[in-house]
Amino acid sequence: MVESMDESGDDNCAGENVVRHIYVHIPFCARICPYCAFYKERADPAQTGRFCKSILGELGASRTNCFKPRTIFFGGGTPTALTTTQVALLLDGFHELLDLSELTEWTFEANPGSVSERKALLLRERGVNRISLGVQSFDDRLLELLGRDHSAAQAEVSFKLLRRAGFENLNIDLMFGLPGQTLEQWTQTLRRAVALQPDHVSAYCLTYEEDTDFFLRHARGEFRVDAETDATFFETTTEVLAKAGLAQYEISNFARSGFESVHNRAYWQGENYLGIGPSAVSTVGLRRWQNVCDYRAYADRVAAGESASTGDEILTPKMKRAEAIALGLRTGAGIPAQWMTNWPNEVAEFVDLGLMQRDARRVVLTPSGRLLADSVAEAFV
Repeated sequence: MVESMDESGDDNCAGENVVRHIYVHIPFCARICPYCAFYKERADPAQTGRFCKSILGELGASRTNCFKPRTIFFGGGTPTALTTTQVALLLDGFHELLDLSELTEWTFEANPGSVSERKALLLRERGVNRISLGVQSFDDRLLELLGRDHSAAQAEVSFKLLRRAGFENLNIDLMFGLPGQTLEQWTQTLRRAVALQPDHVSAYCLTYEEDTDFFLRHARGEFRVDAETDATFFETTTEVLAKAGLAQYEISNFARSGFESVHNRAYWQGENYLGIGPSAVSTVGLRRWQNVCDYRAYADRVAAGESASTGDEILTPKMKRAEAIALGLRTGAGIPAQWMTNWPNEVAEFVDLGLMQRDARRVVLTPSGRLLADSVAEAFV
């Protein structure tokens, strides 16, 4: 519950407790991918309708008069795994419950296997203006390994269908560093993605997360990590996408000018955000909380008028600054130089190593530094 936000009704609300960004977690998937660590489950048709009502119930209980979102992001899971009727219920509910007069970006994650013309047109008509399509690879063998329920050809068809539906801001999600993946396979995936002329590409290196099948296979020695190969994949990514006019504005994110994700930038800049749905995390001021990671228990709590949160964490200003440094260094803009005054020796060392650049105003990572971003950030935590 966002209990501490100003409820004055003043259109010029400001302060550390104002929330302008909403994330909505839809945990349902047609298939459970063996690499994914996000909370997800196969949908139970008998429960999904009740679940959608609980999403609107939590949203209604969390809103205030000083709550005008600038971005909304539906992620998962697979939001498009919901039926068209359920999607309409949710989107209509958001319009009824919120003042969307300042909304600039409304993103919906989609799986190529669950995109239909009817659903795409509905999303566009209800105000969604950005789609993030979870393609991951344009190699059918690797898609099978990843447990995806679509083919490379189907991904291309779904992308073109979304364009025809009127979406002018389309992202393609891709993954590299996959078990057995060759540089040629990755290059071909990048080329097929570029040929579709997306406005944004998110390209992530596979990580072996706990509580996933891939993590267990990695622990057994079936899958191996090769840092040198991953670095080559990363360098190829930046080269191919740059030639296609997609500038790298964050380590894993590339966009045509004007199509950078406003919602994700809010995370990286440490802005407040509200998480709705099971497992969703919220951060408002120095307060952070996460909802219960079970959609049935979540729906029960909301229906009973109870908080869906599993408890609060109170952050310190030092913790917030450390997070801001780590996230800011991932971006092309870097961070203000004054944030680093407590670490003059560390900054000087990273500059000497060719991992950082600095001037009187900003500190940014070099291309070499971006390859080691997490390790560099650890020096300032």
